[in-house]
Amino acid sequence: MSNNVVVLGSINVDTTYHVDRFPQPGETISAVSKSSAPGGKGANQAVAAARSGAKTAFIGAVGSDKEGAYMLESLADDHIDTRHIMTDELHGTGSAAITLDANGQNDIMVYGGANQAMATDVLNGIDDVLEDADFLISQFETPQEVALNAFKQAKKYGVTTLLNPAPAHEILPELLKYTDVITPNESECALLTGIEITDEESMLKSADYFRERGVKHLLITLGSKGVFYSTPTAHGLVPAFKVKAVDTTAAGDTFLGALSSQLEKDLSNVDKALVYAQRASSLTVQQMGAMPSIPNHDAVIKALAEN
Repeated sequence: MSNNVVVLGSINVDTTYHVDRFPQPGETISAVSKSSAPGGKGANQAVAAARSGAKTAFIGAVGSDKEGAYMLESLADDHIDTRHIMTDELHGTGSAAITLDANGQNDIMVYGGANQAMATDVLNGIDDVLEDADFLISQFETPQEVALNAFKQAKKYGVTTLLNPAPAHEILPELLKYTDVITPNESECALLTGIEITDEESMLKSADYFRERGVKHLLITLGSKGVFYSTPTAHGLVPAFKVKAVDTTAAGDTFLGALSSQLEKDLSNVDKALVYAQRASSLTVQQMGAMPSIPNHDAVIKALAEN
């Protein structure tokens, strides 16, 4: 199976500061080491999809700087179609400063740059990738208006749209009407719906909330507890794989990109695809860095066979 996936989203260069513990407010601490790697939610998701075998195209923007050239090269190295990545002459390439502690937990500060300055003109001429696409993915590190317009275009071609509402903030009501699958984590879900995630009942209520607003399918990532899914015909919890995490930076992005590579457009194989996606994510958190830690299809299949 080989899906065609289009990702509209953010492109960042990640700089990670490795620390023993997070600083207290007003406190200065020393970083043990520092490293840089390609990242951004959108770019991570595209790489995860591509490494799991999906034919992948990217819609986005970078600055006319060395970081932008570096990111275009990084995406092309994973055989991602970069023709629809614009160069912004006024804004720099997005970047993220990540603080990573000894337990593998992180804090992230993001500079939007070209990502946040993106306008709907980035969508000019994207019909050539949408007409063959199975899935279009977007997140909230780029403007919602651009995602809305892209999702509208995607619907003309029968593309299944996936919205990753991260970082979470208020969603344009019209965007939900064009969203087929929404994939928040539990805190994002609670922030968006006002329903605290405590048990299955609260998750089903959350699914009802989104369904009333036009979204048929809800996937809530629950960290070490797994993933809850709700479709119009079924719901359930797919457990997570237990591993020792060293860096959780791209865990959610790997999950979503890997999922899009395996999922049927009608979500008929959602259980199986979720197992695959969670296995991919479990491999990512055992390695350092965002994009460098994302596994390929063979590594995921091998890990599934060992489990």
